[in-house]
Formats: sequence, structure tokens, C-alpha cells
Amino acid sequence: MVFVAKTRSPEEWKIILSTISTLVDEATFEATVEGISFRGMDPSHVALIDIQWPNSTFEKYECDGSVKFGVRIDELSKLIKRASKRDTIELSMLEDGLLNIRTHNDYKREYKIRLIESSVSSTPLPKLNFNSKVVLSAIEFDKVLSDVQVVSEYISIESGPKLVEFRGKGDSGEATISLDSESVGLEEIEVKENSLATYSLDYLSRITKAVSSSGGTIAAEYSSKMPLRLECRIANIGRIHFYLAPRVQD
Repeated sequence: MVFVAKTRSPEEWKIILSTISTLVDEATFEATVEGISFRGMDPSHVALIDIQWPNSTFEKYECDGSVKFGVRIDELSKLIKRASKRDTIELSMLEDGLLNIRTHNDYKREYKIRLIESSVSSTPLPKLNFNSKVVLSAIEFDKVLSDVQVVSEYISIESGPKLVEFRGKGDSGEATISLDSESVGLEEIEVKENSLATYSLDYLSRITKAVSSSGGTIAAEYSSKMPLRLECRIANIGRIHFYLAPRVQD
């Protein structure tokens, strides 16, 4: 079985691993001719991540079948973090069941790590129709979440035709951030029906911080009292979807 995946820098793997680590400690990737994918849910079944990383985004990609490889996120992250920003990263599968990681530029490194038992998640993606969609720069979205998190553990998102409000309330007070078409970082508001839903800031903040350092945009789709879907759009990485169940309120 042939599997080789080479990225132009370590940043792509850093983002992928950081994103996954917000929910789980171990991950099983599946590589096919089309690319690399991962799907995982946190132990409490509140949040789910679905990643599709197409072969076209890699500097070099070879896979002649279906390859599953399970890793401990912290172990692989430690190795990837040893690389500088200018290093290429090449992952390949060895015949003895080890994952080979090579970093290359002026300074060459090669690591071999033992894989863990693979178990690709059979969790189906939720089938949802969303009434509202807001597209923000990842940096601005992280800023909004941080502003609300000062006073609250939850965030309520309410959208109208031309305005979206992010609100939070806690023992110390309340916060409201209002964004319209003139707001910096807001790229799109699309509303089929006015929507209001509340979500855990802990999950949202962790996933946003994992991707915001790379720039890019985040599209948040939601409906009243329904799950939220974030689509993280990042250069050289395909699709990262994050699903979060709404807060159940009395």
C-alpha cells in the first residue's frame, strides 16, 4: 500500500492537529486517492469535527487505496512543532506499521512513530437546513467570542436581515456585540428567517483559536434552537466543519 503526503510547510498539520485536539486526544485519519479525512466527536457528544483535506492542496500526494492510521495527537504534534515554517513535511506509511515523518529544508529530520489501533468514526453528519448564515474573518470571530466570554460561558446569536448580534450574560454582567454590513471583518449576512440560538463558548472559543492564527474566514450557519455549523476556510486545507449542539434552556 502506497501512501505519501507532503505539505509545503508544517502550518497545515499544526492547524489540523490543533483543531482536532479541541475535542479528542486520539485521531484516526483515513487516506484515499481523493485525500485525507477525519471525523470525530467529543466524549459528551456535544461537538463534532469533520475534515476533508483534498489531494490537490498537497505539494505531493500518493495513495493507491484506503489507508487508516491512528495517532495520539500530542505525540504527532510534538514532532510537527520541531519543524520551522520553511520546512516541508512528508508523511508516509512504512511496512512495519510505523508512520514516517520527514521534515526537510536546510536541516533534515526523520521520525518514526508507532500507530495506535484505528477506528474510523461511523458517526453520520447531521442533516440540517439553516435559516441564517454569517461569514466573518477568523480573527474577528475570535475577537467577538473573547469579548462575550469576559462575562458569560454561553453566547446567543440573533440575526435579522441586515444585523447580527452576539450576546452573553453572567453573574458579573452582560455583553452585546452588534455587526452590520459596515462592520470590519463581516463579509456576509444571509437570513432566510430571523434566528436565535445559544451555544457553549468553551467549545466555540477553542475551535476558533485553533484556526484564527492562519487567517482565513469562518462561516457560521444556524437556526433557532438548532445546532450550529462552522465552516473554517483556510488556505492549503480543504474543508473543516465543526458542529455544535445548542444549549438547552428552560
